Amino acid sequence: MHQTVTKQVDSSRRWGVLAIVVAAQFMFGVDAFIVNVAIPTIAVDLHATPAQIESVIAIYLIAYATLVVTGGRLGDIHGTKNVFLAGVLGFTVTSLWCGLAQSGAELIIARLAQGATAALMVPQVLATLHLLFTDEQRSRAFAIYGIVLGLAGAAGFLLGGLLVTIDLAGTGWRSVFFVNVPCGLVIAAAAWCIMPSVPRRAGTRLDIKGSVVLFAGLLCLIGPLLFGHDVGWAPWLWAVMAVGGAILVAFLKLEHAVARAGGMPLIDLTLLSDAAFLRGLGAAFFFFVANLSFYLVMTLFMQRGLKIPPLAAGMAFIPLALAFVVASRHSGARARHRGTKVLIEGCMLQIAGLAALALVTGYIDAPAPILLALVMIIFGCGQGLVMAPLSGAVLSTVKPVAAGSASGMYGTTAQIGNAAGVAAIGAAFFAVEALQSARAGFFVSLAAFAALITICAAFLAWMRRVSARS
Repeated sequence: MHQTVTKQVDSSRRWGVLAIVVAAQFMFGVDAFIVNVAIPTIAVDLHATPAQIESVIAIYLIAYATLVVTGGRLGDIHGTKNVFLAGVLGFTVTSLWCGLAQSGAELIIARLAQGATAALMVPQVLATLHLLFTDEQRSRAFAIYGIVLGLAGAAGFLLGGLLVTIDLAGTGWRSVFFVNVPCGLVIAAAAWCIMPSVPRRAGTRLDIKGSVVLFAGLLCLIGPLLFGHDVGWAPWLWAVMAVGGAILVAFLKLEHAVARAGGMPLIDLTLLSDAAFLRGLGAAFFFFVANLSFYLVMTLFMQRGLKIPPLAAGMAFIPLALAFVVASRHSGARARHRGTKVLIEGCMLQIAGLAALALVTGYIDAPAPILLALVMIIFGCGQGLVMAPLSGAVLSTVKPVAAGSASGMYGTTAQIGNAAGVAAIGAAFFAVEALQSARAGFFVSLAAFAALITICAAFLAWMRRVSARS
């Protein structure tokens, strides 16, 4: 099928298709960071509780994580073009809904829908690149994809601060969602005109029950962390979390039942016997728990604790994002020669960056945004050294026949980690802020980040030992 699709699209046209799908990926990437910068302003305008602030980010990630494998399967069944168009238009409509939300609760529901539509859109991007670029141009296409992915973070921080500050047509924070509407419509129109149709893949089926059970389990497990502060950490919250754990155990049993019945479970169950892969997933989970939550806590501390305006706070992240891009560009080649040692070094560099942040904010009452930006470069370099080659390291022991399923499990684990980090570390920040100060909450969060990244490094070393023995 790869050769058939490639022959249908001439060389110049497929670069146009690349531009379309990468633009959609860029829009998705920008959305992840632009909301972080606007969160403090959203909280004030909608009178949102700490739980609602965290949920605006976490519920989006949970919806995306639980449905992204299903989104990929839908692309196989109905064709990548059709599902991509549905995802882009759905993302556009739900972005409009987010911008029109009148309460914290409504915004959370809209973000849930937005995450679900992103799960339709994003899997088709990599699928399209795999289908169209099967020759020597593939490495160039994926290089462009990687650069755009990295630059989305810098663009999100800058655009978020800029839109909130200029208050475009009186829309304030709402413009960070409205900006997706014209972009989404242009991407959808261009895709309709030049994106090739791909025939469905025979034999592909959906595991809807698995998706629903996984979503319910994650919501029960992570939801109480989001709302614990608002309800005084009532005893029933722990009961709900226990139910969530039980549902996740039931999910694994359900997947085995689906496989025995001849269906296609969400996860390839043979991967659960790959010790190196499972340890790699553990490393990825702890790395991502300390990923998006870092940007949330850093944004909240700068705007709420240091009273730095949104634009200046957003711009403070740009050097970090650029350092991440540069480190990512060089980490792949280094990882090929030195293996997981490079990733462990990246973890240590991140911890050094966190220590530098603790020193600067501990000894200076009101550090300038430029000083914070310079210090965060250390963290950004470390993060780039880890994130870019991490997926390749985790998937290195997986057999080619299971590569697609393993990639889906990796992506799902990453987003679950992001959601869990936003919930758990966000809850810790708000709890300590309420008892003492935003600065104290920031220091507790930095300690948590350092511990999580240390655990990630330990899992990487463990994975390396297992791989060496096999």
